Amino acid sequence: MLTLLTVPLARPVLLEQLQGGLILLVLGMGTVFVFLTLLIASTKLLSKVCARIAPAKSVAAPTARPKTTAAPAKVATKDAEVAAAIAAAYQRSKN
Repeated sequence: MLTLLTVPLARPVLLEQLQGGLILLVLGMGTVFVFLTLLIASTKLLSKVCARIAPAKSVAAPTARPKTTAAPAKVATKDAEVAAAIAAAYQRSKN
């Protein structure tokens, strides 16, 4: 197989192979383009059909949650611990 690569090809053979390669390239890219175009069109069509069959439900007003004061303190403490760990790792990586 490698010996075929070292043998110089005749100009007509080379041009014929290049022409065949270009035809294959155009056919392949054209097929992909057509498929993707059909995929996009069918997705949009299906989206419109689904929206017509099952319209979006209206969003109800959010219910008020009871406020707790203990949770934010824990979050702030945890955030401070994470920030300290990141700072320590950064300092260690510089040394």
